[in-house]
Amino acid sequence: MIRTENLCKSYHCHTRHEVCAIQDVSLHISKNSFVVLHGPSGSGKTTLLNILGTLDRPTNGKIFMSGEDITSFSDISLSRLRREKIGFIFQDFHLIPRLATWENVSYPLIPLGIGQKERLEKSKVLLEKMELGDRLDHSPEELSGGQQQRVAIARALINNPKIIIADEPTSNIDDETSERVLELLKELKSSGTTILVATHDAHFEKIADVVYKMKNGRIE
Repeated sequence: MIRTENLCKSYHCHTRHEVCAIQDVSLHISKNSFVVLHGPSGSGKTTLLNILGTLDRPTNGKIFMSGEDITSFSDISLSRLRREKIGFIFQDFHLIPRLATWENVSYPLIPLGIGQKERLEKSKVLLEKMELGDRLDHSPEELSGGQQQRVAIARALINNPKIIIADEPTSNIDDETSERVLELLKELKSSGTTILVATHDAHFEKIADVVYKMKNGRIE
């Protein structure tokens, strides 16, 4: 599904020194697998997720998706790939404050030209699955942290992605909601979705097919 060869990502800071966020990362993520990137804050997990999700580009190395080298894809091609194949769950939810719950969930469908009525119907189905069917018109500020995370998961699923990429999905929610998120991700994996999670939560290791340990930008 996803394979990388010697990925590196470096940044130039204000002191003009080069900072390497990830170094020589080679990994393989099989189709319909549950893969965990485990490591402390600052270990390079989020940087690697952003590159694997095509939100950022590596400084060096290659990325293959479904056997195709996507390293040199244009921005337009990468954007299309994200829309068609990838769903994102962010650590801080990234909900749009001025939009209602269902509008946040259906937001990724707007660039696809899908009309409001169909967007609403698709959102309702997912929100009911997330036990938020009675929160369609609520704004994010009217929802608890756990509810906001479930909205974020629904949004990630709205385009029927082949891959779900989640960055610390349980870091800002309580233990009970964390268990629910774990169960939802397990259900998605059972339905054929590939799951990639970056976390320092050891609970994910118990359900993962593969665990990659990250430290100082490297896979140990």
